[in-house]
Amino acid sequence: MSSIWQDIQYKMLRSGSKLNLLIGINIVIFLAIGIPNALEYLFFGSNLVDSYSTDYLSLPAYLPKLLTRFWTPFTYMFMHAGIFHILFNMLWLYWFGQIFEEYLGKQRTLGLYILGGLSGALFFVLAFNTIPAFTHAHAANTSMMVGASASVMAIIVATATLLPDYTIPLIFIGPVRLKWLAIFFVVIDFLGITGLNAGGEISHLGGALFGYVYIVQLQKGNDWIGSIGKLFKSRSKLKIAVKNLSKDPLARPRQEDVDLILDKISRSGYDSLSKQEKEILFRASNEG
Repeated sequence: MSSIWQDIQYKMLRSGSKLNLLIGINIVIFLAIGIPNALEYLFFGSNLVDSYSTDYLSLPAYLPKLLTRFWTPFTYMFMHAGIFHILFNMLWLYWFGQIFEEYLGKQRTLGLYILGGLSGALFFVLAFNTIPAFTHAHAANTSMMVGASASVMAIIVATATLLPDYTIPLIFIGPVRLKWLAIFFVVIDFLGITGLNAGGEISHLGGALFGYVYIVQLQKGNDWIGSIGKLFKSRSKLKIAVKNLSKDPLARPRQEDVDLILDKISRSGYDSLSKQEKEILFRASNEG
């Protein structure tokens, strides 16, 4: 058991992957609320844990309440309404997050997740307080939202915008290019606005829009998230001196070389890289 816990700690805190950290935080919060809530219901027949966590951690659309719950645009993106809700969110986050980190490094995932979630929160609150279909029904008064879906959509669309022709295999379907998968999700979310989960679908579109705009700006040389990622960048205490690494195709790439390649992606986009630079970036991501 201790070995399993050590493996989890390493993957979350010391592997350098912000993807593992985000998935770990979501699971820990889900269990920290879900387990006490289940025990409370079984032994006392009440749901105070669920009631208080929903009241204080979910994102309300009602502006007066939002002013007294100003932290909820951050907390809602780590909350989930059930086991399948978190399961599918974390699966999509893992699948697309791995591709995203493979090509853009591990320091942008956290920033994109947070800013995508904030974009989704903004869309949700604005829509429920300005669009006639919601204001006429006073939907904002009782509407609240939880879930990482907006953040996950930001990563899905960002990855598809960066690598539109990257192909992944899907069960029962076969190879599918990322651009078609992202378009499918966006269309489904737009059509779902008229359904029971209108707020969630709107937030998904907000996250998707941010993911798209971020990559477009990154390809123009404007990295909105790189500076955020540096705040959380872990620094290794181990220093290794190696000569002529770049001449050995199997050697571990130097961090200086990787940083230069990432800067080039920020200025000119991934397609501007040479075959050798792509190989260096691929080896660095696998060894990170």
